[in-house]
Amino acid sequence: MKKLLLMFTIASSCLVAVQTSAQVSAPSTPATSGPADAEYKAARDRIAADSKAAKAQCDAMKDNAKDVCIEEAKGKDKMAKAELDQQRKPSDSNARKVAEARVEAAYNVAKEKCDAHKGDAKAACVKQAKAEEAKEKAEIKAVKK
Repeated sequence: MKKLLLMFTIASSCLVAVQTSAQVSAPSTPATSGPADAEYKAARDRIAADSKAAKAQCDAMKDNAKDVCIEEAKGKDKMAKAELDQQRKPSDSNARKVAEARVEAAYNVAKEKCDAHKGDAKAACVKQAKAEEAKEKAEIKAVKK
């Protein structure tokens, strides 16, 4: 239930960020960049607040579940910030940063989940996580070219 609530909270914050950026009708000029900067700052503040709330929900958990929850919250925070930057200034570079943030978040969560295992099972889990990360990074680089 907590994970569902966490996902809903983060998804809704992303939708707010999308709606906020969709309201900007024309590219801002230096003379009118004030409101766009204010909206961007407000969106960053919402992301930070959502991240803090997500991490607070992790406090009720224990052991590996808490560590996994914290990594998920960190990853979602990083992805939301990258997506916001992409919405503010769409570019190939920012799109790549979004993809890299997703890969890094998935890897960190998978690696943290591996800590629940011991011995060979843990080693195999970490190896699988690294292989998936390498595959995803290779796909990002392939798209870059």
